[in-house]
Amino acid sequence: MNTRSRWLMISVGLGILLNPLNSSMVSVAIPRLQNVFQLDFTDVSWIIFSFYIASAIAQPVMGRASDVFGRRRIFLTGLVVAFVTSLLAPLSPSFGWLIVFRILQSIGTSMMVAVGMAIVRIHITENQATALSVLSIFLSGAAAIGPFIGGVLIHWWGWPAIFFVNIPFVVLSFLLSWRNIPKDEPTTSVTRNMSIRKWFELIDASGILLFTVGLVALLIGLLSAKSSGHISSGHVIVALIGLVAMGAFVRHELKVTSPFIPLRTFAKYPAMTYVNIEFLLVNVLFYSLFFGLPSYLQMVRHVSEFDTGILMLNLGLCSLVASPIAGRWIDKSGPRPALLVSGILMTLGSVWIVTLNQTSPVVSVCLALAAFGISNGLNNVGMQAALFKSSPKEIIGVASGLFNTSRYLGTILSSLLIGIVMGGNFSFGGFRVLGIILTVIALSLVFMSWWRRESGQLAES
Repeated sequence: MNTRSRWLMISVGLGILLNPLNSSMVSVAIPRLQNVFQLDFTDVSWIIFSFYIASAIAQPVMGRASDVFGRRRIFLTGLVVAFVTSLLAPLSPSFGWLIVFRILQSIGTSMMVAVGMAIVRIHITENQATALSVLSIFLSGAAAIGPFIGGVLIHWWGWPAIFFVNIPFVVLSFLLSWRNIPKDEPTTSVTRNMSIRKWFELIDASGILLFTVGLVALLIGLLSAKSSGHISSGHVIVALIGLVAMGAFVRHELKVTSPFIPLRTFAKYPAMTYVNIEFLLVNVLFYSLFFGLPSYLQMVRHVSEFDTGILMLNLGLCSLVASPIAGRWIDKSGPRPALLVSGILMTLGSVWIVTLNQTSPVVSVCLALAAFGISNGLNNVGMQAALFKSSPKEIIGVASGLFNTSRYLGTILSSLLIGIVMGGNFSFGGFRVLGIILTVIALSLVFMSWWRRESGQLAES
C-alpha cells in the first residue's frame, strides 16, 4: 500500500470514527444529563433514541445522495455539520435543543460512515481487504473506548466535553480529506440537474417520512405512557398514529420501485431474513447492557464517571481482542460454532446480572463485561459471515444495507426496553428485571445458533 493510500485511509478513518464514538460516549453521560436538566430516566433516554433513529435513516439516504452530489462532497459536508453541532450542543439552553443538535450530529457523522467505505473501495485498488479491516478498527475501536473517554471527560470537565472532544478530530479529518480524497463525479444513473421531485423518488422520501413518523410516534406513545404511570387517550392516539404510519410504510415499500427498505427481499431470501432477526436480537441484548450498566454503576453503586469509564473499557477491549481470533476460527469452522459460544457467553453474563445484589464487589462487573465483550467480538464477525453465506452475490449490497438497518433497529429497541423497564427512575430492581429479560433473549440466541448448527449438519449430509 503506497503513501497516498495510507493518508487516504487516515483521512477517512478520522471521520468515520465520530459516529460510533459519539454513540458510545453518551452512555456514561446519562446520569449527569438527568441531574443537569432535571429529567426522569425515560425522558433523558431520548439522547440515545434520537441519535440511532437519525443514523438508521440518514446512512442509506446519504449513501444515495452521494450518487447525486459526489462522495467527496458528502464526506466533507458531514465534517462541517459535525463541527458546527459539536460547538453548539454544549450551549443548548434546554434539553430539547440538545436533542436537536444531537440529531444533526448523527446526520453529519452518518454522512461519513455512509460513503467512507465506498471511498476506500473506489480509490484504493491494492490490498482492499487490509484497507477495509483498518477502517473497521477505527469503527470498532471508537465504540470500544467511547465510554472510557466519556467517563474521563465528564469527570474532569463535565458533560459538554463529550461534544468539544470531536473538534480536533473533525478539523484534522477535514484538512486531510480536502487534500487526499480525489474529486469524483456522480454516477451516470443520476445527474445534478435532476429535479427535486425525481430525486425524492430516487431516495424514496415518502418511505423515509412514513418510517420516521411511525417509529417516533410509537416510541413517544409507549414511553409517555410508561413515564406517566397510566395510559391516556393521548398516548393511545399517538401510538395508533405510529401503527398507521408503519402500516402505510409497509404498503408503500411493497409498491415503489426504489424502496428505502426493500421488504420484498426479506420474503425472497428467508435465510437472510433469519440472520437479520438474529442480529437484531444480538444488538438489543448488547446495547441494553451497554447503556444500562453505566447507569447502574453510577446511580445504584455510586461509582464515579471516571471509574465507570475504566470498567466499561473492559467490554471494548475484550471485543477488539476477540474479533481477529473469531475471524480465523470462522474461516476454518464457519459461523455456527462461534455464534453458539457467543450465545452461551451472553447467557452467562445475563444470569450474572440477575444474581447481582447491591453489595456485590464492583470488580466482579469485569467478569460479565468480559463475557459480553468476547461475545460481541464473535458476533461482529460471525453474523457478517452468516449474512454472506445466506445472501446471493447479486444482492450483497442490499443485504449489507439491511444488515446495518437491523443493527440500528436493535439499538433503538434496546433503548426502548430500558426506558420501559426503568420508567422514570433507574433502580436496582429494574436493573434485575432487565437482566431477566436479557437472559431470555440470550437463551433464544443459543437456541437459534444450535438450530442453525443442526440444520447445517442436515444440509451437509
